[in-house]
Amino acid sequence: MPLDWDKLRVFHAVAEAGSFTHAGETLNLSQSAVSRQIQALEEALQVPLFHRHARGLILTEPGETLNRTVREVFAKLAMTEALLTESRERPAGRLKVTSTTGFGSTWLAPRLARFLQLYPEVSVTLLMDDSDLDLAMREADVAIRMHPPRQPDLIQRHLASFGWRVCGAPSYLKQAGMPQRAEDLDAHRLVVWGDHRPPIDEVNWLSEAGRRPGAPRRAAVEVNSLTGMLRAVQSGLGLAALPDYMGSELDGLLQVLPELKAPRLDAYFVYPEEMRHSKRVSVFRDFLISELATHG
Repeated sequence: MPLDWDKLRVFHAVAEAGSFTHAGETLNLSQSAVSRQIQALEEALQVPLFHRHARGLILTEPGETLNRTVREVFAKLAMTEALLTESRERPAGRLKVTSTTGFGSTWLAPRLARFLQLYPEVSVTLLMDDSDLDLAMREADVAIRMHPPRQPDLIQRHLASFGWRVCGAPSYLKQAGMPQRAEDLDAHRLVVWGDHRPPIDEVNWLSEAGRRPGAPRRAAVEVNSLTGMLRAVQSGLGLAALPDYMGSELDGLLQVLPELKAPRLDAYFVYPEEMRHSKRVSVFRDFLISELATHG
């Protein structure tokens, strides 16, 4: 028998929510109605789709297989619906943008008001995540990434190259002294990125500046957020290398060792092939390019 779309929609909601109750809230259905739909689907397929536990539901192996396909189908449908309902003349509808937390909070979020003044019929969802969301699975429409896309089926546009500033608070430098060369960093407290999945390649380059390769300095503090690193430096904790896209956020800090050779930080605008003709995507891309050209 052909699979019922309504039952698949309910199944997908339960698989994502992990419980009949939460799925029912999402679908505006009672828990018993959701449970009946799942039971009917399992009977039609003649396989169990969930292991039922007191703490919730876990997908069985057949359930995992079905959910992978269902998630992809609904993602494609959502993308198609967005493209069909968008006006050809005027960009409209929701645009889901993902960005690293550092770039999203310090550079992008303050500029969204200007974008929405230009395109009032567009609404933006900004998803700040230092891991790469899956654009092909519709976790977001477009991404701003600090590395080239690792998925071959995505369209990319190089947006800009940024530099770094090694910064410290005046109070810290008054107490610890101003480093004159890279080797002097051995005597300073460093604040570095502290996660095994950094959003930026070579984010901890300062740890090895003036050291032999493979022998980085031990950091005083590790933080898995550039904004958190900034706040630690502002408090007088120590020195950190921060991207210069942070702009006015770095005001009040003193730059040290400006001559240090640092890796360039490249930003890319990334989106799936299906979004190539989306008006929202093209105007957002052009807005970013314009902002970077005129405001840095």
